[in-house]
Amino acid sequence: MSFPSRLTKLFTIGIPFAMALGLGMLANPNTVWAAGLNLDLGNSAAQQTSTSIQLLLLMTVLSLAPAILMLMTSFTRIIIVLSFVRNALGTQQLPPNQVMAGLALILTFFVMAPTWNQINTNAVQPYMKNQITQTEALTKAEEPLRNFMFRQTREKDLELFVGLSKMERPKTYREVPTYVLIPAFVISELKTAFQMGFAIFIPFIVIDMIVSSTLMSIGMMMLPPMMISLPFKLLLFVLVDGWHLVVQSLVTSFH
Repeated sequence: MSFPSRLTKLFTIGIPFAMALGLGMLANPNTVWAAGLNLDLGNSAAQQTSTSIQLLLLMTVLSLAPAILMLMTSFTRIIIVLSFVRNALGTQQLPPNQVMAGLALILTFFVMAPTWNQINTNAVQPYMKNQITQTEALTKAEEPLRNFMFRQTREKDLELFVGLSKMERPKTYREVPTYVLIPAFVISELKTAFQMGFAIFIPFIVIDMIVSSTLMSIGMMMLPPMMISLPFKLLLFVLVDGWHLVVQSLVTSFH
């Protein structure tokens, strides 16, 4: 395995794996020994060392987990589409950014739950029980996440980064390195999110055009069209149960 592949595997698969392991260690310190971190340095020294390892692991997870969450899960598509909804409505800061980010995070957990359950069942739990080695655990944890990204990545985007990396054309998906897959997945998510955003904008643009034409035809050019069109757009969004439709479209787009 090349150095970029090893480095990418460490930060993309090792950190989610370490997150689950770290939470388990914090909940039950005895799992430090089950995880194979037994350091024969005496009782006091061993306890201090295990605590330091837990703190170091936790700080590493906290610093790198946000980037992994945004770029290797469904979060990117969801937050962009929700932002398009708010911009199309023209409500400026409503819903607030905190509500939008929170909803996107909850939907991300919902969409990614099957993938994370596979990682927990096939990699984290066997490793915590000392049934498999760390290398085997990382390999088993990598597969569900890669499968998720492959399902959402366009072949055209994947071919782009395979060509840019100047590697031999892979014959199977297993031969595609993770450091090539991640950027292809990200730009595929961006394209899909913008396509969904365009579809969301269409009905609201029609309302804006109708209101603007009506105001011009009756000579009320000094009245901001946005002031008149906003209530109609909100009414349309409520009548069609817009949040239900948007969330349903987002979740089903990953299947």
